[in-house]
Amino acid sequence: MIEALQFDFMQNALIAGLLASIICGVIGTLVVVNRLVFLSGGIAHAAYGGIGLAFYFKWPYLPGTIGFSLAAAMLMAFVSHTVKHRADTIVGVIWAVGMAFGIILIDLTPGYNVDLMSYLFGSILTVPSSDLIVMTVVGIVITVLVFFYYPDLLAMSYDEEFARIRGVHVKALYFGLIGMLAVTIVLVIQVVGLILVIALLTIPPFIVEKYAKSLAQMMVASSVLGSVFTLIGLWLSYRYNLTSGATIIMVSGSAFILSLLIDRIDFKGKK
Repeated sequence: MIEALQFDFMQNALIAGLLASIICGVIGTLVVVNRLVFLSGGIAHAAYGGIGLAFYFKWPYLPGTIGFSLAAAMLMAFVSHTVKHRADTIVGVIWAVGMAFGIILIDLTPGYNVDLMSYLFGSILTVPSSDLIVMTVVGIVITVLVFFYYPDLLAMSYDEEFARIRGVHVKALYFGLIGMLAVTIVLVIQVVGLILVIALLTIPPFIVEKYAKSLAQMMVASSVLGSVFTLIGLWLSYRYNLTSGATIIMVSGSAFILSLLIDRIDFKGKK
């Protein structure tokens, strides 16, 4: 790994992976606690429409994709908050239509054959320095917002009724959380791809949830664990010439399965 870090693209990949792990550790914890995994999948796939728009109109990738993803996320948040009994169906439709819209726009983009695999499975080795700056700024903004609204997010995550009694504007906070989730997903798509982004968001928080004593501790531990998965995944991908994003997720998935086995052994031992 030390040898690999002499290359600029590997340095950028490492920084991008660590930034993504920290952001996912913070937002992923809220996703797991608030049971927003399916909604996250919907946003991730709908984000492909933003990718198509960016290429078709020759916009910069991040602004174009973030704008479209935020619009789709707000629509999903509205549906999930007001029509809960039909939310899964409507989110699924937005998910499919958004992705199809992006693919068609890419097909219609003149003179440009985009590599679909790079967005489906990530292109961490091609993340430019300019995107690292954006990821850093957005990561700081998200962390500050979560820190500032931490008491309200904590109350909403565990008891919405209690949060309302305390005077928390639950609906506005929910929409804000979904907005931060949409931005996070767009950033992480570059690292592991839209198919694998949900794994990086949810696996570290799921593993540490049973050991963490507070929501804040869960966020920190998830960020650290995600960073470890990223480091190991990058080293394995470099060592054995594997796709980086998929390797990072396979490391995460292996840890997930191991945690389930440990839980099962502990359960049998207590019986």
